[in-house]
Amino acid sequence: MQYRTFGRTGWNISEVGYGMWGMAGWTGSEEKEVNAALDRAIELGCNFFDTAWAYADGLSEEILNKTLKRHPGKKLYVATKIPPKNRKWPSKPHFALQDVFPADYIIEYTEKSLKNLGVESIDLQQFHVWEDNWAQLEEWKTATTKLTQQGKVKAWGLSVNRWEPDNCLETIRTGLIDAVQVIYNIFDQAPEDRLFPLCREKNIGVIARVPFDEGTLTGTFTKETTFPKGDWRASYFVPENLHSSVEHADALKPLIPADMTMAEMALRFILCNRDISTTIPGMRKIKNVEANMACSDGNGLPADLLQQLRQHRWDREPTEWSQ
Repeated sequence: MQYRTFGRTGWNISEVGYGMWGMAGWTGSEEKEVNAALDRAIELGCNFFDTAWAYADGLSEEILNKTLKRHPGKKLYVATKIPPKNRKWPSKPHFALQDVFPADYIIEYTEKSLKNLGVESIDLQQFHVWEDNWAQLEEWKTATTKLTQQGKVKAWGLSVNRWEPDNCLETIRTGLIDAVQVIYNIFDQAPEDRLFPLCREKNIGVIARVPFDEGTLTGTFTKETTFPKGDWRASYFVPENLHSSVEHADALKPLIPADMTMAEMALRFILCNRDISTTIPGMRKIKNVEANMACSDGNGLPADLLQQLRQHRWDREPTEWSQ
């Protein structure tokens, strides 16, 4: 496992972290299997875990709590998120901060996460949605400053809305944000335009989420792929999205090196970008943990392949189904 400095925090974190959304909203998640996968990731050097209160109303945080207890001698970095009070993902420009993250609510849900996680201080507390027009409002600043001074949160971050990588730039410039979590993968390269340069300038940690484009960059989906009732992907991969996603993924298949899977190529593409502090694939099975962690070996993609992959940038706009 290779490690990178997490912005101005100075933390030395694994460049492949663990995304824990798989504990909720997806089918096929069994706690015994998940625990084994988490333990294997730690054995392989993973030390960064990203969860959220919204992942099954705290269940994912509680699973991470048990994981921390099983590994008391290791420094494992815990990142979680405050859900929007109005429970709407993503946020919209007309939403008022008072309806999404009022000060008392920020404090209340940080306390809930502290209890669920069984820790005295959260390494990285993030806002699960964001609007940059909230940047200069005092309420969130007052709450975050108070929680930091109390030692309950070490660093603060934003989880940037899907396909809106610039919807946080002014907030970063306040100096109160230590990290951003943004969708970045072979298709979603837009953060390179303005967000990553600003993060370099301000020494902000960058978490690349959705490395496999919700699964299409594994190369296993077809236009006939379906998902069980209740699985989050059933509402995301409407035909309009599924068909286009499969076509874009199929266009990549001729580029996959003979000794790689598409998923490995996708992860290595992200790791070739030194602006990324860590990427957080969701994993529930040991075989996926082992495959993903193995990508952190210090070996990048050939320059010519990297250049070809850059040509597969796919700029998208948020829609009613992009969530």
